[in-house]
Amino acid sequence: MEEVLSGTKKAFIVTDKFMHESGKVSYVSDFFDKIGAEYVIFSDVSPDPDVDTVAEGIKRLAAFDADTIVAFGGGSAIDAAKSISHISGGVIDNKAVFVVIPTTSGTGSEVSRYAVITDREKNMKYPLADDSLLPDFAILDAALVESVPPSVTADTGVDALTHVIEAFLSTGANDFSDAMAEKAMRLIFRNLFTAYSEPRNIAARQAVHNAATMAGVAFSNAGLGANHSLAHAAGAKLHLPHGRANAILLPYVMSFTAGCHTSLTPAAARYAQMAAVLNLDSNGVRQSALAAIRATRALIRKLNIPASFQEAGVDKKTFERELDAMTEAAMADGCMETTPVPFRPDEIRSIFRTAYSGKLAV
Repeated sequence: MEEVLSGTKKAFIVTDKFMHESGKVSYVSDFFDKIGAEYVIFSDVSPDPDVDTVAEGIKRLAAFDADTIVAFGGGSAIDAAKSISHISGGVIDNKAVFVVIPTTSGTGSEVSRYAVITDREKNMKYPLADDSLLPDFAILDAALVESVPPSVTADTGVDALTHVIEAFLSTGANDFSDAMAEKAMRLIFRNLFTAYSEPRNIAARQAVHNAATMAGVAFSNAGLGANHSLAHAAGAKLHLPHGRANAILLPYVMSFTAGCHTSLTPAAARYAQMAAVLNLDSNGVRQSALAAIRATRALIRKLNIPASFQEAGVDKKTFERELDAMTEAAMADGCMETTPVPFRPDEIRSIFRTAYSGKLAV
């Protein structure tokens, strides 16, 4: 941290109310006190940051005239800070150095060119994609995630796994993104359950923390896919945390894209490669792809994540009322651009319905 932040004169710290009120933000503010830097803490960020929060953040940043923006927190704080940094570049003359310090292991946002902002009035989530969203520096310290509750460890960990799998399956995948995805895949399967069940296991925590960042590098270069498109829509309409929405949908989207129960798709071969990376015992493309899907679903179950929207407490009437809107939003989502197989609206609707009931033939 000293190497990255020692030259700071005026810092704008973006975090959430819990991090501020619990005193955890002192990880950053104490350092600025030590070096005599001025700072302002903007802690108005709530889960799924919205356009109003970003606008207020830009207003306060401009008034303070900071030379450094520090995002301290999980995905919501980071997405808010990225949006503030990105948009402020068009209205503030001096572009501030942007530093991210993640306190969860999952979003990979500290090394990605993406952010997601919510429009609460329209009940929609908008993914942003631009090279200017990339932070200048990321500081990874597993000590910051030691106290993260098991349920958050699970949700964010499977979010990272979703990033890995979608980057690996993406039409934009290349040798470099594959290298990051394969390493991250191994680290997550080997260490996520340990980090979940033994929160003070710092080695497992660091492994998952590193894997989440590698996943961010992978998907920032290769792109994502349909799972994130569906999760963006479901998260906004059904009011589910992003990581949990991804986790619930993942086995169903994997099953559809592989075509294991209908006709194998080209994506099935990539799932078979995933099985090989994880040393899963299987023969042939179909069985190997099924092994990868089953291993993923088994890990999600071990983490006590709901296997369906119904199990997550989503009311049936609410689900049916929002189904058409979720389908339309998913089809329009930017992550669909690099999905390995095309999706029709009726197929998206079918996946949502299957994910609601939890009936997956795998």
